[in-house]
Amino acid sequence: MLTLQDCIELSDLTEEEILAIAEHEHLPEMVAVELGCYLVHTPDGEKRIRRMIIDDIAAARERGDFKHAATLRMVLKHYIEHHGSVSAGGADQPKS
Repeated sequence: MLTLQDCIELSDLTEEEILAIAEHEHLPEMVAVELGCYLVHTPDGEKRIRRMIIDDIAAARERGDFKHAATLRMVLKHYIEHHGSVSAGGADQPKS
C-alpha cells in the first residue's frame, strides 16, 4: 500500500508544491498529488502549476498573510528551478 508521502515522491513535485495546488484548487492533498503528477508531465500543465502558485501568492498578500506569501515565493522559486520548461520571466511573475 502506498502512503501519501510515497505518492508525493512519485509525483516529481515537492510537498510544498502539492500543498500550493491543494490550496489553489481547494482539494484534499491526495487529490492534489494526482492532479499535480498529471499536470507536471504535460507542457501546459507545468505552466498551470506555476500560475497556481502565483495566484496563491497574490491571494495570501490580499488577505495580509505576508509570511505565507513569502513561503509561496520560495516554493515558486524552487518550482521554476526544477522544471526547466517553465519560463522564469514573464508578465505573470509576482511583484516583490
